[in-house]
Amino acid sequence: MTVIPHRANLLQDRNQLHQLLLDCQQSLTEKYQTKIVSISQEISPVDPLAVLQEIARPDDRHFYFEKRDPIAGNSFAIAALDSAIHLTVAGSDRFALAQNFIQSCLARTITIGTERLPFSGPHFFCSFAFFDENVATNSYFPPGTVFLPKWQITRVTDSCTIVANAIISRDVNVKFVTDNIWRTFDKIASQNYIKITTNSNQSISLKQIPVNDAAEFKISVKSALELIESKYFSKIVLSQAIKVISKSPFSLIDSLNNLRLTYPGCYVFSTSNGKGQQFIGASPERLISIHNNQLITDALAGSAPRGKTEAEDGNLGKDLLNSEKDIREHQAVIDFIVDRLSSLGIHPDFSPLPRLLQLSNIQHLWTPITARIPPDIHLLKILSQLHPTPAVAGVPRDIALQQIRGGESCDRSLYAAPLGWIDRSGNGEFAVGIRSALIDGSRAILYAGAGIVAGSEPDKELAEIKLKLQALLNALV
Repeated sequence: MTVIPHRANLLQDRNQLHQLLLDCQQSLTEKYQTKIVSISQEISPVDPLAVLQEIARPDDRHFYFEKRDPIAGNSFAIAALDSAIHLTVAGSDRFALAQNFIQSCLARTITIGTERLPFSGPHFFCSFAFFDENVATNSYFPPGTVFLPKWQITRVTDSCTIVANAIISRDVNVKFVTDNIWRTFDKIASQNYIKITTNSNQSISLKQIPVNDAAEFKISVKSALELIESKYFSKIVLSQAIKVISKSPFSLIDSLNNLRLTYPGCYVFSTSNGKGQQFIGASPERLISIHNNQLITDALAGSAPRGKTEAEDGNLGKDLLNSEKDIREHQAVIDFIVDRLSSLGIHPDFSPLPRLLQLSNIQHLWTPITARIPPDIHLLKILSQLHPTPAVAGVPRDIALQQIRGGESCDRSLYAAPLGWIDRSGNGEFAVGIRSALIDGSRAILYAGAGIVAGSEPDKELAEIKLKLQALLNALV
């Protein structure tokens, strides 16, 4: 990857931009018959969600990723718009194929800008389905997608960075590319964005159709408990989905805005397939974060509702921390993550006692796990080992996956799967796509799951599922 020192306001100087792209085209060789130019510039603060609303077209690929954490002071939001180059993959080597694609793109990338800007330079946005091959023939999303966007807008507190990525080949019209970049930058940077306001929820008028009804789900739980008793497996995560139909198309932007306001501690995300469908959600679970070779991952398993009063809430949290069944379920996730990291020669560190992660309507047992990562181990290599954890699959993992694939009536697609980004230095962050929904015009499929272990009760597991589904039902507009 070639790095060119910062040139001020390059995206606003049409002549300078045209000359740079022309020089890039003239430098093409037999080895590199195309190059990627990535230009970063600081702009006045804007809301990336508002940019997504104003700039994105329905059939463009996009990726939105936000986490508001006012207490820790590390809030960020990223909007990735349209695709400069992308790859779809399937099969057991999909993570390795995605890694090779990213590295081959970076080898022919010219990066222009300043290193001091947060989220400067090329970023690759990824979504991997739960299974490495599509279960359903009509699945909306492939088993793996990686794309470099044409435009990326990131806000970290009051700092805002815009990145433009362009593919330059021998036969491309450089003047056309220049004019397009110049016009789009001007539109993004000079737009007077209207603040997105909270919208009232329409859940009362939404028609709900269970994909697998309550009775069917409870039968599945009882069947799982029998298999656990016979030692076939010790845990399995069963998901439930409901179809929701609205009188008018769902508003992606308003739904995302509702999610980020209601669940500020969660990863609020949206990714599209470039064909008009989006997968959105508010996930409390970080699968992996790597920054400067420091890894953080979450063990998140064991759940309880929030209380209506402070006393009730405290008692529910205390009961969860002392629940033998939930602690056993939680420990299985910790053991799995530690084992998978250790198999890569990574030495994890974590507290022996779980904490509570409290969201507006539910609380979980939570253990953050940290480690120092050798520079030669790529994030996607680690991801391939961690996904899926027992928090969304089961123990033993392979047996649980077989049971899920054969027993669930709804295609999981991106539900409970990794979604996130990777930058040119190997830093990145992925969330687990839980508390999520697939939106297709005025129709949506909402997903939630519950971990079944010895001691699980069908009625309580169903109540937990309904609680998780409510997060999406209350947000969709």
